Amino acid sequence: MELKFFRFLKLVGVGFKARKECEGRELFLKLGYSHDAQFTAPPSVRIFCFKPNIVCCTGLDKDRVHHFAGAVWSYKPSEVYKGKGVLYIDEVMKLKPGKKQKK
Repeated sequence: MELKFFRFLKLVGVGFKARKECEGRELFLKLGYSHDAQFTAPPSVRIFCFKPNIVCCTGLDKDRVHHFAGAVWSYKPSEVYKGKGVLYIDEVMKLKPGKKQKK
């Protein structure tokens, strides 16, 4: 089976980890909540975890791959002040400055 479309996700944060089970069907994410986030991939999408913080969603159907990656990304989108969360690997994020002291 040739897998044509890829979407890489990067978990940025202390203790953020990903693991897969059931031959790439189930994805479990530790994202700082009291419980693990569980995602079940559609039949045409496979999941690979290269490192504990890099997740690859791949498959033949571009729409389903991107839809699943978007569902994972929307569970904990990137925060603009600290830069933590789930990021696409090619996403460029500019951090906002925090509060500044008045003089």
